[in-house]
Amino acid sequence: MLSPFEIKMLMNKSFFNFKNKYQLNKHMRTVLKKDEKILLITRQHWIKLVLPIFVWLLIAVLAIWLMDTTGLIITLVAALYPMYEYLTWKSNLWCVSNMRVVDESGFFSRYSKESPLDKINNVEYDQSLWGRLLGYGNVDIQTAAEMGETTYEMIHDPKLLKDTITHAQEEYKKTGIMNQAAMLAKAIADTSHAGRPSQQLIADELAKLFELLQKGAITEEEYLQQKNRLLI
Repeated sequence: MLSPFEIKMLMNKSFFNFKNKYQLNKHMRTVLKKDEKILLITRQHWIKLVLPIFVWLLIAVLAIWLMDTTGLIITLVAALYPMYEYLTWKSNLWCVSNMRVVDESGFFSRYSKESPLDKINNVEYDQSLWGRLLGYGNVDIQTAAEMGETTYEMIHDPKLLKDTITHAQEEYKKTGIMNQAAMLAKAIADTSHAGRPSQQLIADELAKLFELLQKGAITEEEYLQQKNRLLI
């Protein structure tokens, strides 16, 4: 049986398969890298817009009560406030890809920060009672020492963001291990065709094999086969 996170990921995957790469990236100013795929794009919760809209409605009601040209002008000018807040909300987004987490904000000004997946040490989220009822919360991302800790506030569905980052990290590590295994296999094949490798090369390859075994990238049987092949 699928977990709630897996169901959400499948729904997101279906949605993103429907959208092409250009349509996804048009929401962002950051250019995607080669072979980079977007897993999730999220923003702050819609509750962020409640106060600006409420203030504008209050001013509009008072202005209409005046029933003159001045009231109409005040209403139109006051509408700039929620419009500005909406544009700011729309421009403030977080993107999780298979390589990094990108934080973009600013409509008139521009701000962008990215955290590579291999530099993220820990991800956690917290929700208040109202946050759990309405579906918002904060997400803390702890990265390498030089980058520090970043807190994303009032995020829509913070658990989904946290789980997506964690899942992306796991896949990123698996991909790295598979690439190492492929490079190792190629190196072994090259040395086999080139003749007897040097003792230092054999020691290096054995060390890489043992590391892959410890990480679970290869089985004990595969480890022994490759080891015997090197030592023959």
